Amino acid sequence: MIGSNAYNYINVLTKAADASWTRNEILTNNLANVDTPGYKRKDVTFQSYLMQELASGDSTSLRTRINDADVSNINATVYTDLSTLSYRLDGNNVDVDTENVELASNQLYYQTVLDTINHQFAMLKAAMQRS
Repeated sequence: MIGSNAYNYINVLTKAADASWTRNEILTNNLANVDTPGYKRKDVTFQSYLMQELASGDSTSLRTRINDADVSNINATVYTDLSTLSYRLDGNNVDVDTENVELASNQLYYQTVLDTINHQFAMLKAAMQRS
């Protein structure tokens, strides 16, 4: 993470990319355990924590709230999803179709976050070259 609040937007994007990477690993693990009796699917919570942090700001401007946010406290959390629900008699609750859709969606999200980070650094680079 970059230590200045001037780059907090990039810090938030970095945290989002890290959370998305973690989620990708968790979803892949769910798919690997689709035939494991008693396995319960896991997922990652990040966006709700980010929204809570951004909602706590005093400003109505999202950009100002992002710059004021303390992103060091925002971390992805792995949790067991629907632990009492099972699709099968063996107690496993992993649905292959759902996991594949979530994995594809997460991969698009991750790529979008990386593109946005790259765009932010390109804008910084352009600004420095004009000085």
